[in-house]
Amino acid sequence: MPPRLRTALSAVLIALSGLLVPFGALAAWAAYGLADTGRYVTAMAPLAADPAVREAVADTVGDGILRAVGRHLDVPPVPGPVRPFVRDAVRSFTQTRAFRLAWDTGNQVTHDAVLRALRGVDDRDVTVDLAPVTAQVKRQLTHDHVPLAARIPVQHTAVAVLPAGELTALRKGFHVLEVAGFWLPVAAVAFAVGGIALAVRRRRAVTATALGTALGGALLAGCLAAGRSLTLAGLPAGVPHPAAGAVYDALTGSLRTVAWLLLGLGLAVALTAWLTRYLRLTRPGRRRPGSPAPAPAPAPAPTRARA
Repeated sequence: MPPRLRTALSAVLIALSGLLVPFGALAAWAAYGLADTGRYVTAMAPLAADPAVREAVADTVGDGILRAVGRHLDVPPVPGPVRPFVRDAVRSFTQTRAFRLAWDTGNQVTHDAVLRALRGVDDRDVTVDLAPVTAQVKRQLTHDHVPLAARIPVQHTAVAVLPAGELTALRKGFHVLEVAGFWLPVAAVAFAVGGIALAVRRRRAVTATALGTALGGALLAGCLAAGRSLTLAGLPAGVPHPAAGAVYDALTGSLRTVAWLLLGLGLAVALTAWLTRYLRLTRPGRRRPGSPAPAPAPAPAPTRARA
């Protein structure tokens, strides 16, 4: 194969490899990180101790308890002084081990229900039953002597997670994601190896591949930061932004780590390749490519023999 053609094909393969790096990392994270119940619950578990999440839970659960009391028990509106007391009681509950167990259980149940729907053939709405969580909250509030806590109804109410009308499209997208999560990283590695193998100057090809990897990691980190801003900006007015930001950071924590690893590894390999080439060229006795050859030493003048 002519050297020019080899150089062109190598450049194309290395460019494709660098382009696939961020998409491959994103697809692999979604397919093997978000789609794994154990990893999902582990990523969400620290949020049970996050102050913003606790505050959001206290407000949401407290308002729900007051609405349930007024709707199901046919009592007059709860007085104003009682409302902050109920929220304080729920806020204290969020600092207990029972809340952490309820948090992990709720996340696991919800994630399992969504995965079964995405991998199954059931076309009904995806719902979860949060009655066990409500029961734990009721027991804690009753123990704290919260007014009307003992009369809070614990009903097995199905909470909709995914509507049935969206399941078909989501299943197709989930299948594509599972396939892409495996093949995109494999393709990125294959293109990188092929580009280096075809290159006429392989040291330069290694440097270019490493820089492309670093650029892909930087692009992925930038997309995560932009995605966080767009996600928070698109939230409804009633959703607290600090809690939503904490959830986003928890879910994307491993992907951010991958992005910084790609950036650091790519820069380290590129710097190593450049340093080895520089040291090889500056070694005593080595001549830089393109530099003129040293002039030959003049031959010694012949000596006349004495008579």
